[in-house]
Amino acid sequence: MTGVEDIKKILIKNKNSLLQELRQSKEAMSLIKKSTRTKLTGTEKDKIKIHLLDICKTIPSLAIFLLPGGTFLLPLLIKLIPDILPSAFRDQEENQSVTAPKEVQ
Repeated sequence: MTGVEDIKKILIKNKNSLLQELRQSKEAMSLIKKSTRTKLTGTEKDKIKIHLLDICKTIPSLAIFLLPGGTFLLPLLIKLIPDILPSAFRDQEENQSVTAPKEVQ
């Protein structure tokens, strides 16, 4: 692939991850609203907990990205600490590594 095609592929992958994160945010907001009226089930509580943890992971990542040189530092931190990514991005990376063919040496 050429450099432009690689960049397009990465942008599409990140766009899909952002859309998934937005869908999860909408679901979490509806569950939080529901919790004001009724009691939530265990699975609903787990979904809210996971999403709140994702938000807590996103804020430091954004802060690092905004620092001078953060565009270079954030990918290095992701390699060192893969759990820094929100679940929408992490799930996609795990799925790709499972389905990607292994190179024969």
